[in-house]
Parts: sequence; structure tokens; C-alpha cells
Amino acid sequence: MRTLTYLDHAATTPLLPEVAQAMAAVHAEPLGNPTGSHPAGQRARRLLEEARDQVAAVVGCAPADVIFTSGGTESANLAVLGTLGAIQTTAGSRPVVAHSAVEHPAVLESGRAASSQGLAEVHVLGVDRAGVLDLAAFEDWLVATALDGPLLVALMAANNETGVCQPVVAAAELVRQHRRGALVFSDAVQAAPFIDLTSLAATVDLLSLSAHKVGGPVGTGVLVVRPPARVVPLLHGGGQERERRSGTQDVAGAVGLATALGLAAAGRDAAVVRVTGLRDRLADGLVSGLEGVHRTVPSSVATLPGHLHLCLEGIEREELLVALGRHGVCASGGSSCASGALDPSHVLAAMGVPDELARGVVRFSLGASTTEEDVARALVVVPEVVTSLRRAV
Repeated sequence: MRTLTYLDHAATTPLLPEVAQAMAAVHAEPLGNPTGSHPAGQRARRLLEEARDQVAAVVGCAPADVIFTSGGTESANLAVLGTLGAIQTTAGSRPVVAHSAVEHPAVLESGRAASSQGLAEVHVLGVDRAGVLDLAAFEDWLVATALDGPLLVALMAANNETGVCQPVVAAAELVRQHRRGALVFSDAVQAAPFIDLTSLAATVDLLSLSAHKVGGPVGTGVLVVRPPARVVPLLHGGGQERERRSGTQDVAGAVGLATALGLAAAGRDAAVVRVTGLRDRLADGLVSGLEGVHRTVPSSVATLPGHLHLCLEGIEREELLVALGRHGVCASGGSSCASGALDPSHVLAAMGVPDELARGVVRFSLGASTTEEDVARALVVVPEVVTSLRRAV
């Protein structure tokens, strides 16, 4: 069998064995609908609420604040569109959604939908050349619009493409200072394996998570909604999740998510040190061993431990990814939602990365299962592949 070197954790993390075992235990006995009054239904309800309690404990919120969803995309849509639906406006006032230029497409498209439906105006917040929110410009904008209507600010905890960490706490403090009653939403999907979610959740009003970014199953996510924030449902039906998200809950998925979050929280400090070391070894080896390789984000800028985003001169992204895949090295060209797209990344465009460099981007992302052997093999395969592709031009 071909050796597989999996360096695409930012797209999807492999399911942790402990999570698989916890989910298998859910189905070891008959599982009913959580709304049922019979033993199988009562068991499902108990498991669901225990999972909710576990998520709340990791995040540092009340269990009632936790809404189970189908993943990060639904959570982001509910955070933006659900919040706008719950905002009470006065005559002449129109809500504003302000988000950074480098947000995940789930936030960007939710904002576009809100604008096209007349629910809100959208303001895009600029970033610097490293992709970090320009706090000074943000504060100037807050001051200039201090008397305007309701405001929802969306700022991701860390970027899914580059791994750049955003100053969410500082931005939230500026919002509280200048716009009383405004709400702050943070997409923490990418950052969850490596940051203290308790500290982040205490700062914002809404927080989104996705199980498959922390070693959990695909198809399960969470939106945390802390009072006074409220959301109206996007999905209508049986009124589950306290009438905020209808649909029969995925009990095994919720258990898997809660288990994965608990494992991530317990092992976070050690994982940060270990994964950072592996990432730095990979970065140093590729940058020093190949010509025309540029780190998209300077090493002085805070990024997630597992992210290494590079721009390679004279390389086409898709050619590189296919060639690496033939050698069993799994990486991506940026966002897992758009790695197959031919258009330049909106994140790199906002950072001012030239188009000729943006065509040759590659994102290596390391995680809990990454080993020294994975890095050593990548340091052999990647230079060989890049050199071969350049010779073929």
C-alpha cells in the first residue's frame, strides 16, 4: 500500500479512535428519537443532553446556549441570518453586518444573502498585508457610525487558509466601547483544536464550531448563542433545539463532537508545543531547501500551530496538488471550500498577494495525528515534485 502523508487537517481531521468508540457505544443499544417517551427515546435524550453539557463545559457557557447544527456552515448562516431575524429595528434604522475581508465563505455568503434580501447593509473590514484586521481603521469606522442602527460584527478566531489569528478580544472591546448593544460573532471552527475556547466565548456573543475540525465526525456543529443575543430559526419544523433549529438531532454526532472537544481541551497545551515544532521544521526545510518559496504570512505574525501557507514561484496550484497526491502527500491549495477553484483566493487578494504568486499557493496543515515521519517524508517528496514541475515548464 502507498504511504499516506496526511497534511490537510485544516480541511478535515481524521476521526479520533476515542471519538469512534464513543459514537459506536451510542448505537450499541436501540436509539430512539430524543422526543420519544419510551426507553429508547429517553436514552437518546439523555445522551444528547449529556453531550450538550460537555460542550458547554469546554466552551464555558450555559448548556441552554448550545445549539447543535449540521456543521460550521449552518452555524455561520444561523449566526448571521438568524441574528438579523431576531433584531428589533426602529423606523429608519437598518441593521449592519460588518465582517473582515478574509472571513470563511459561509460568513461572506450569509452577508451577501442578507444584503440581497434587504435584511442588512454589509460593511467589509480591511486587513493588513499579513491578513490581520486593521484595528485602528475598525475603531475609526465604529466612531464614525456610532449613532447608526443595530450592528453585528463577524470576526473569525483564525483564518482557515493562512491560519492567521485575529484580535477578536481587542475588536470586541472596541465594539463594547463604541456601539452599545452591538453583537459580536466569531467563527472558531479552524481555531478550536489549539485555542482556549472559554476565553474566546466569554468575549463574544455568538461562537461557531465544527466537529470534523477537531477529530470529530463530519456533519455535526455547534452555534453558541449567549444572552442577550437571540436567533430565529432558519429551519422550521418540530421546534427542536429550543425552537432555534428544527430537525431530529444527530445524537451520535453530538456525542462525537463533545468527545472530540473534550480531548482537544485536555491535550491542548501539549498539542500546541508538539505541532508547532513539526510545522516549523517543515517550514524551515522547505524554505531553505527550495528556491522561490515564500511564507505567505511572516513568522512574526501569530498563526495556528498547524498551518503552513506557502507561495511557490513558477508553480500552478492544481498541478502541484495532483502531483503531490500521486506520491501520497495530502495538502490543499487554501480553503477546503475552494481548493479546486481557478479564481484567486479572496483571502490572498485582501492581503495584496500578487496574482502570479497566488497561483502557486499550497497549504500544509498539521494536527493531532501528524508524526515526525510525516514531516520527514514531506521534506523529501515536496522538493522533488516542485523541481520536477519546474523542469517540465
